[in-house]
Amino acid sequence: MVLRRYPVKSMLGEVVTEAAVTAGGIAGDRVFALVDQATGRVASAKQPRLWRLLLQCTAAWQGSRCTITLPGGRAFELSTDDATGSARGVDRALSDLLGRPVHLTATRPEAATIARPSPEDVIEHGQSARLPYELLELGEATPGSTFVDYAPVSVFTTSTLEHLGVDEVRYRPNVVVQSPTGAAFDENNWAGRQLRIGEVRLRGLIPIPRCAIPTLEHGSLPRSLDAVRRLLTENRVDVPDIGLAPCAGVYAEVLTPGTIRPGDAATFE
Repeated sequence: MVLRRYPVKSMLGEVVTEAAVTAGGIAGDRVFALVDQATGRVASAKQPRLWRLLLQCTAAWQGSRCTITLPGGRAFELSTDDATGSARGVDRALSDLLGRPVHLTATRPEAATIARPSPEDVIEHGQSARLPYELLELGEATPGSTFVDYAPVSVFTTSTLEHLGVDEVRYRPNVVVQSPTGAAFDENNWAGRQLRIGEVRLRGLIPIPRCAIPTLEHGSLPRSLDAVRRLLTENRVDVPDIGLAPCAGVYAEVLTPGTIRPGDAATFE
């Protein structure tokens, strides 16, 4: 089992040796995000034309503090308390990197939205193209104020990763577990099922519709159009309220909070 968290939305995250899980998700996960000062929307690499360089930045969480490291190694340390005060230096640095005025926040705006062009359009026209997009509201199935896309926890299986032959970093999962069946895309069948990992109980909600992010550069990882193109041909799933979408992994809600560790068994109840 592998546990990951991503303290800043759309930045690279970190592997952790244990994860405290609450109703709102993994502690330290998607605590911060950038807000585009021009539009008021949350910055997400789902819209690669504007925000793909966020995937060249890394965020790490220690206690109640976050360290953001920019390309080239410049680092900023901050807490949720000073995200709008002494952290203005990181705002300037990120604005310079992205070429747009942004500010970092740990407070999710009311009805916070992100722009999402279809992955098919990004694959066809390129990551720098101006493309039509839909607006998605963040955290619709998540209590609290973190910047998760939809649900508190994202779960992926090793069998799906092995089938795709893609580095798990591209799909940004929180928890990677071994599939009890060993079948690729087994997560498609987990909606409504309860999964126990150590002392934590999760319940699957919906398969995770995939945007263009897995196709983009992630740090030193080059572009990989097949990370989504194969899902378009092999695993288009009819997702409630969304329709047919290329999917990998499953969103889950937290029924019983607790701490999980890589050695914990993952079993269905």
